Amino acid sequence: MSGEHATGDTATTRRGPYLVVVCGLPGAGKTTVSEHAADALDGRLLRTDVVRKELFPDPDYTPEERAAVYEELFDRATETLRQRRSVVLDGTFTYREHRGDARRTAQAVGVPLSLVKVACDEDVVRERIRARTGDASDADFEIHKQYREEFEPIAGPFARVDNSGRLDETLEQVDALL
Repeated sequence: MSGEHATGDTATTRRGPYLVVVCGLPGAGKTTVSEHAADALDGRLLRTDVVRKELFPDPDYTPEERAAVYEELFDRATETLRQRRSVVLDGTFTYREHRGDARRTAQAVGVPLSLVKVACDEDVVRERIRARTGDASDADFEIHKQYREEFEPIAGPFARVDNSGRLDETLEQVDALL
């Protein structure tokens, strides 16, 4: 597994607790990576898609809804981290502001932060989105393209997981980070 930057914040041992943020474009495989990381760390998985549906059963995807979703996400993460349990956050984290909020959450509770960006070849994303059934995400390929344009560059250390290949290859990359 190769990171795009040196990852001083990235967890290298399974001792914890940690705050792990799994970000990337819709359809890249964030939930696959997040679920595996949460299992490996015996942590709590919090997904923006699930929190959004809990707060807004018929979401309009407004900036106000987005703010409420991330606020609730960080509140739940803080509560869990204070119980000395790791948390894995699964969301696009398109904007620097939300990644900064994650960093501040980790600092406030005194736990390390690992930021993981999941990437995937566009043709693979298109097929995976087309094959989705029963997932909490409402994102289609047009939304993927929109987020690709809006995704702000990541400042600071992060690890990159390429989810373009086989599942076992992806999970090996995640295991190497933990």
